[in-house]
Amino acid sequence: SIKAIESSSKEDDTTWLTYWVVYGVFSVAEFFSDTFLYWFPFYYAGKCLFLVWCMAPVSWNGSQVLYQNFIRPCFLRHHQTVDNVLGNLSTKA
Repeated sequence: SIKAIESSSKEDDTTWLTYWVVYGVFSVAEFFSDTFLYWFPFYYAGKCLFLVWCMAPVSWNGSQVLYQNFIRPCFLRHHQTVDNVLGNLSTKA
């Protein structure tokens, strides 16, 4: 999804690919922290509001804000290393 977002051909799917990247990062983070977070009152209501914000059809929706400010800079710093590791894994497989 990140490769498709960063490609030169931009289409309507960029918005949803951005959402799925943010949702994927959120899901991984939640997997490790869900054991502790579900004890907080209104955790699931806050999670629902967060996901609605990420899907909102406005220019300042959560997916765009989080992707541009956090995920994209991290990806641009480390994408070469990830590509190398995945290339090594595919040759070993």
